[in-house]
Amino acid sequence: MSSAVASLRARITLSPRTLGVALVDLLLIGLFVVLGELQHGYDLVADAPRVLGTALPFFAGWTLVSVLVGAYAPVVHRSVGTAVGRTALAWLGAVYVGQVLRAASIFPGGFAIPFVLVSLGVGLALLVPWRAAVAYVSSRA
Repeated sequence: MSSAVASLRARITLSPRTLGVALVDLLLIGLFVVLGELQHGYDLVADAPRVLGTALPFFAGWTLVSVLVGAYAPVVHRSVGTAVGRTALAWLGAVYVGQVLRAASIFPGGFAIPFVLVSLGVGLALLVPWRAAVAYVSSRA
């Protein structure tokens, strides 16, 4: 049990900064979903359960994979290259998990290769610059 806790501590820094970064990460993933739902003509209020059903697989995927790849580890805040690499790896895994969950009947959408590609591109475009900026600013402090 203690080795599992030690492994988790090496992958996540429990700090206000990490909490802030994680919240912005989730907001950006939420923005990705909202933009997609609007692009497809859904009403965010009237179709709120659908929007939430679209977002949850990606939130779950990000939460799981970002921890596994160490996207919140101390080194990520000190190195732009590490931040970019781990963020990209976490998003690749999150999209995979999200798409697998969407293929299950409990979430809307199903599995579609074009959506996988759009998810990868838009998510990377939102998350990677943000995480690179955090690492750059943190490395200068």
